[in-house]
Amino acid sequence: MTHSFDKDYWDQHWRSERTGAPATEAVAPPNPHLLQEVGDLEPGTALDAGCGAGAEAIWLASHGWQVTAADIADRALARAAERAAASGVADRVRWVHADLSRWKPDTTYDLVTTHYAHPALPQLAFYDRVAAWVAPGGTLLIVGHLHHDHGPGREPGREEPPAAASVTAAEITARLDPTEWDVVTAEESHRAVTGHPAGAVTLHDVVVRATRRR
Repeated sequence: MTHSFDKDYWDQHWRSERTGAPATEAVAPPNPHLLQEVGDLEPGTALDAGCGAGAEAIWLASHGWQVTAADIADRALARAAERAAASGVADRVRWVHADLSRWKPDTTYDLVTTHYAHPALPQLAFYDRVAAWVAPGGTLLIVGHLHHDHGPGREPGREEPPAAASVTAAEITARLDPTEWDVVTAEESHRAVTGHPAGAVTLHDVVVRATRRR
């Protein structure tokens, strides 16, 4: 499969009616790495770059953050807005239809986070881009697909993220200038999840949290 990661690609992704997908997405929990890494932060302004169906943005809003949530897919944003309204946090989230390879905000944020987002530019260049949107003293949280050897243990029925969309923790942290950033977390994890159309699967994650120096 060709992964262009442009608007047409993501529109098709959200139009796809995979078996069980609508019900799964309706109740999808926020990424557990977000809860672990952000739970100790004082709420402020946040940007969720590539928000998808809004699970992370809604969790942040429900925990006191004022959130800007951006995505290229209209259908994903519509679904996210419905979920936010049902959760009672519609007034704490601003949904932005944006191509993250071109769009940039007119302000910086206390928290910039992204979870498995892949715009139409190199993955590490995307992380460089969102890092620039973190305010002094603010936090960058990246949760991405870990680049690893799929090997013979690849799970049947599951499409692996392409190598171009996968990174390592060392590749991300190497791009964070140590005179500007303090790296708090740089981890690579493997976690089992259920509810996937292919059944129980293992997600290979890279998690980097860093604080911009004042």
